[in-house]
Amino acid sequence: VQLQASGGGLVQTGGSLRLSCAVSGNTFSNYAIGWFRQAPGKEREFVAGISRTSRTTNYSNSMKGRFTISRDNAMNTAYLQMNSLKPEDTAVYYCAADRNGLPSGYSVSYDSWGQGTLVTVSS
Repeated sequence: VQLQASGGGLVQTGGSLRLSCAVSGNTFSNYAIGWFRQAPGKEREFVAGISRTSRTTNYSNSMKGRFTISRDNAMNTAYLQMNSLKPEDTAVYYCAADRNGLPSGYSVSYDSWGQGTLVTVSS
């Protein structure tokens, strides 16, 4: 399966962005989708995950309430709506697919990764 993340850019503190993850090459609805991010000089961290049917979502505590993950299986696309952005949200954001179908918070659970999209939040 191939993943393509997009939607990153430059935004001011308090602003919003919506990231998209377009998936091809296999049946999208077979996979859970996760979003991770990696800031300069830091390790990759979990942001949010969503199960195959959207029944289950999982968020990092620091993003809960500001970020919302969703998916449209008809469009083979997952989304990450990010509100109330802070400078510390600046990072490259990656989407990933997990064939087990569960929105794990662990990067090792995910089989395939997209190339990442850069989000920069200015103060």
